[in-house]
Amino acid sequence: MEGVVIRAGTASDLERIETIQRASPEAAQWTVSDYLYYSFVVAEMDGVIGGFAVWRGVDVDEWELLNIAVGPAFRGRGLGRALIDVLPAGRVFLEVRESNANARRLYEQCGFAVIGKRRKYYQHPAEDGIVLERKR
Repeated sequence: MEGVVIRAGTASDLERIETIQRASPEAAQWTVSDYLYYSFVVAEMDGVIGGFAVWRGVDVDEWELLNIAVGPAFRGRGLGRALIDVLPAGRVFLEVRESNANARRLYEQCGFAVIGKRRKYYQHPAEDGIVLERKR
């Protein structure tokens, strides 16, 4: 995406990441300092961090997207797609709230397919999680 820079996330980014995460109640609400133990990238536009993604390896050529969020002011500008595009090749799995139609549409456009459902996976509010997989 033109104008979007993806780079490795650092400890100095965590305050901004926490702000984005709090403004994204549909995203998982992790302790942001934990992101430093995983693969962690941020998306910048005009020098401002607008989103982030965190994933971990679970097997050879298999990954789990733990969290991804784009701040409200940056949505619809390609940051989510840019973050997904940097995920490693292989099989990538994720869960998404059943009600999160915008994220589900983006994941489908990026090659993810529904492979299952986890009942009451999310809390506050309780909601099923849709399990998706992308192979490439």
